[in-house]
Amino acid sequence: MPQVNSKTHLFEAMPIPKAVMELSIPMVVTSLVMVIYNLADTFFVGMLNDPVQNAAVTLAYPVMLAFNAVNNLFGVGTSSMMSRSLGRGDHEMVRTSSAFGFYGAVFSGLAFALACTVFKTPLMHLLGADSTTWQATANYMLWTVSCGAMPAILNVVQAQMVRAEGASLHASIGTMSGCILNILLDPIFILPWGLNMGAAGAGLATFLSNCAACGYFFLLARIKKGKTFVCLDIRRLKTLSKDVVFGILGVGIPASIQNLLNVTGSTILNNFTAAYGASAVAAMGVSHKINMLPMQIALGFSQGIMPLVSYNYASGNRKRMKDSILFSMGIILPAMLVVTVGYWFGAPSLIHLFMDNPEIIAYGSSFLRGMCLGMVFLCIDFMAVGVFASLGMGKYSLTFALLRKVVLEIPLLFLLNALFPLYGLAYAQCITEVILAGAALVMLVRIFRQTA
Repeated sequence: MPQVNSKTHLFEAMPIPKAVMELSIPMVVTSLVMVIYNLADTFFVGMLNDPVQNAAVTLAYPVMLAFNAVNNLFGVGTSSMMSRSLGRGDHEMVRTSSAFGFYGAVFSGLAFALACTVFKTPLMHLLGADSTTWQATANYMLWTVSCGAMPAILNVVQAQMVRAEGASLHASIGTMSGCILNILLDPIFILPWGLNMGAAGAGLATFLSNCAACGYFFLLARIKKGKTFVCLDIRRLKTLSKDVVFGILGVGIPASIQNLLNVTGSTILNNFTAAYGASAVAAMGVSHKINMLPMQIALGFSQGIMPLVSYNYASGNRKRMKDSILFSMGIILPAMLVVTVGYWFGAPSLIHLFMDNPEIIAYGSSFLRGMCLGMVFLCIDFMAVGVFASLGMGKYSLTFALLRKVVLEIPLLFLLNALFPLYGLAYAQCITEVILAGAALVMLVRIFRQTA
């Protein structure tokens, strides 16, 4: 029987500031390292001073986003189910949930890689690759998608499951080990003094680092066998019930749909940008990745408190649940306001760090300023969606996903590109998040009242 006294203390008795920080800081640090490793690809490919190689990484980005659809289906869904089951004291359901999430991720990752490989040509057209960027994009996707989809997905799902029972530090160590390895391998594989593989080298480094991270989680499960609720035994699926399946998918499917819609929006954005040439595509990619740094901090904070919110909701301690949410928002919102100001005034210098090209710096500065304006509002939206997932309210998550992309952002891309060609594209997300932040606050107030 796993020993969980320390975990229940964290969820039930530890002072809220300390509990939030213990769960969230490793997640935030992990998110930061993940962004840095994503930026490392852009940085080292950018050192080649070849817009085509940078454009290849940008054009493949929607497919990398699609990984998150599977990550959320089995990662967010399983994590929420595990934490809620722990709160109810149903330890058998925790184990069964983790087994279902693990093998769901394995089979989905293999299917994803196979589908992208078989339908490579229409996929490349859909991503906006042309005769100039085709080969570089294909080389990058060989390693990151055809070979790398399954380890990339499994890495994230295993981290979510480990985090669900309170072992946030172990989850972060596993994820960060892969990120750090990726950063070390990037220059060796990408640059002329190494293997000189360009964008393909970035893809190979990513594949190997995700394999290493998976290895860490397999080793952790082996060492902690009998002391953890995370179960990788396929025989556990014999006890699978519809309550487990529906409990995971009810949260995971809306989160997955949200990411699929993110892929759609990113693909449309890249296709609009591609009409203005490789420099515009590279600038949009660099700007987006720089903007991802604070976005991932906000996302890490909101996801970090999910086990705490889920556990206390299921155990009936609603006051502790609400106080945890309010404390987290009081920390992250002022921090993002400071970041917004810094990004607005420092945009040219930030773009210059990655590409020493006047045209790309000019494009990227304008793009980054438009993107960063939505940062504070995005934090509110992330927190609200995280709460929905924690409480098993998948229908609210789905509603927000549809509002964000189908109703607001994608139509705004068409409208803003027509009104302000190219430069208007960067403001679609900001306008979307401002509107959604208002809706998020209304929903959070309603949830607080319902759980009084």
